Amino acid sequence: MNDRKDDSIDFGYQKVARSEKKSLVANVFQSVAAKYDVMNDLMSFGIHRLWKRYTIDCSGVRKGMKVLDIAGGTGDLTAQFSRRVGPEGEVVLADINDAMLKVGRDKLRDRGVVGNVRYVQADAEELPFDDNSFDIITIAFGLRNVTDKDKALRSMLRVLKPGGRLLILEFSKPVSATLNQAYDFYSFNILPKMGQVVANDADSYQYLAESIRMHPDQETLKSMMETAGYEKVDYQNMTGGVVALHRGYKF
Repeated sequence: MNDRKDDSIDFGYQKVARSEKKSLVANVFQSVAAKYDVMNDLMSFGIHRLWKRYTIDCSGVRKGMKVLDIAGGTGDLTAQFSRRVGPEGEVVLADINDAMLKVGRDKLRDRGVVGNVRYVQADAEELPFDDNSFDIITIAFGLRNVTDKDKALRSMLRVLKPGGRLLILEFSKPVSATLNQAYDFYSFNILPKMGQVVANDADSYQYLAESIRMHPDQETLKSMMETAGYEKVDYQNMTGGVVALHRGYKF
C-alpha cells in the first residue's frame, strides 16, 4: 500500500502530490498547536483522557523501561509514562512538528515532568534511533497524518526491542450505522465551526475530520501491522468504534 513514491495521495478528501503532504500536515498542526489541548477536550467532551489512560494501562509499562511516544504532541501520554518508568527509565517524546514539540515540552516542564524525558523532532517513517531501542512504542492520533503508513510501521518495528509492543490509538470506524451517521454530522457540521470559534481555524479541523474518514478501518490497519511484521496483532474498539486501540508485538 502506498508504495509508489511519485503518485498522488490523500490529504483529507483532496488529492495532493505525495511530496507535498508532510508540509501540508505540518501547516495544520503549526496552526492548531496553541489551542490543541483545549480543542481536544471540547471535541471529545474530555473522553480522550479515558482513551489515553486505557492505552497506558494496556501498555504493560514498568519501571526502568524505555518508551517512545511518536506524534506525542502536547505530551499527555509522555507525562503518564514518565511517572511509571521512574528515574531509571526513559521516555522519548517525538513529533515531526516543531510547534507541537515546543508546546509539549513547555507544558511538561511547567508540570515538573523532567529528568527522564527527552524531546526529539522526528519523522515516523525514518526514526532516528538504533535498532531494538524501545520496550514500548505508542502513536496516538498521529498515524492517520503519516504519508507512508506502511513505511512508518516498519520503522517502528525496527526500533522496537524483541518482546516489545506497539500501541496505535486512532480514530476508526464506528460499528453502528446510527452512530456513524451521528458522528458524520458532528464531524462535518459542528467540529469545523468549533475550530473557527476556539482556534480561529475552521479549515484545519475540516481536514482533521476528513483525515479520520480516510484512515484505514480496524481490520485494514490490523492487516497492515501484520504485513509489516508485527505478531499477535489485535484491537479494542472504544466508544462504539469511534476510536480503536491496536496492539502488536515484535518477537
